[in-house]
Amino acid sequence: MKKWRFDFRIWHWLNAVVVLGLLGTVFLRKTFLSWRTNSELLTQKLSEINVEVTQAQANVLAKAIRAPMWEWHIILGYTLAVLLLWRVLLFFTQSGKENYQNLKKETVHKKMVKLSYIGLYVILLFMAVSGLSIHFHETLGLSKGLVESLEELHELVYNGVLIFVPLHIIGVIIAEMRDDKGIVSDMVHGGSKD
Repeated sequence: MKKWRFDFRIWHWLNAVVVLGLLGTVFLRKTFLSWRTNSELLTQKLSEINVEVTQAQANVLAKAIRAPMWEWHIILGYTLAVLLLWRVLLFFTQSGKENYQNLKKETVHKKMVKLSYIGLYVILLFMAVSGLSIHFHETLGLSKGLVESLEELHELVYNGVLIFVPLHIIGVIIAEMRDDKGIVSDMVHGGSKD
């Protein structure tokens, strides 16, 4: 029997791509596609060719430039929500159950790793629910104040994902070099159960 089922492996790699895509869109939003920075740049560059625009017009243009990228963030957010539902279903498979059974018998390190994954799932669930709530705030009848609070929490909790991703990659590299040789290839081809 394989250590990791095919559907779990597919879920893992899709989830990795989606989470990295979401992080990438946030990175672009806060750096190269920041509307504040780009509105100043537009005002300056247009002024150099004798085209005058107001700050409000420059803001509209800068936000329009980043809009297609932000659409990708929304699409990836929908995908994350679907993947989280899929992950809940995977908890009920044999390999999903085995991964969290007998937690008391695990080493402190393994317990911490498994608990960190559960923490990540909680963070991702919050991110998906809050993101969908922000996106559908009008349909849900949410007040402007509540939406602003949700946006602030959404951005704050995002830091948990930002911390987890590099720690996960570093942890996998260390595990691969130490006691879990083949951990990456196991997540590709399934590995064999010991």
